Amino acid sequence: MEQKLKEEEKKVGVIETWLRKHTLLFKGATRHPFILSIRDGSIDITSFKSWLAQDYLFVRAFVPFVASVLIKAWKESDESGDMEVILGGVASLEDEISWFKREASKWGISLSEVVPQQTNKKYCGLLESLMSPDVEYTVAITAFWVIEVVYQESFAHCIGEGSKTPQELKETCERWGSEAFAKYCQSLQNIVNRRLQKASDEELKKAEHTFLNVLEYEVDFWNMSRGNV
Repeated sequence: MEQKLKEEEKKVGVIETWLRKHTLLFKGATRHPFILSIRDGSIDITSFKSWLAQDYLFVRAFVPFVASVLIKAWKESDESGDMEVILGGVASLEDEISWFKREASKWGISLSEVVPQQTNKKYCGLLESLMSPDVEYTVAITAFWVIEVVYQESFAHCIGEGSKTPQELKETCERWGSEAFAKYCQSLQNIVNRRLQKASDEELKKAEHTFLNVLEYEVDFWNMSRGNV
């Protein structure tokens, strides 16, 4: 069985193998009821505001994590282009934080008064653990890619054909659902696939475990936004 999986990984790539193997969990993260409620227009705005406030806190914790991935790329990457891709991600986060502040103001949310919920704290704890120098670049960049691609896949669905996303939420969905963000995620995926093809069995196991961990936290985060956690 293990040999068969290795042969499949060589043929279609490690990421594609994971996506086939863990389809249900990936769909749970990218087609969550929270996302589907945005797409069909039934979203409870209170849930959206809850997500916005908590995600602002998460993004602030995401900044040092991405910076740590950049440092790992500098130390461990076998391709100089990796740093430019990751640096692009770092640069976009300043704009993202400003965007969250503008959105919060629009919705009457006082960000200085937002308290991180337990699910958010745990997810940020995962990011912090991945910043450790002991965590390999391959594992860290895998986590970075999954976090980004879940948003890309989720919000692209909200602006896809047949969607009834409320007008006031379209800017949010276009931010992560855009073609430009999809291309950026593909650049990250290319790095991850290259690293995984060269990884040791131990690194592959760690990377897959991190891939699953992130997907589970993403599901929990959507649940939290709907008040289900």
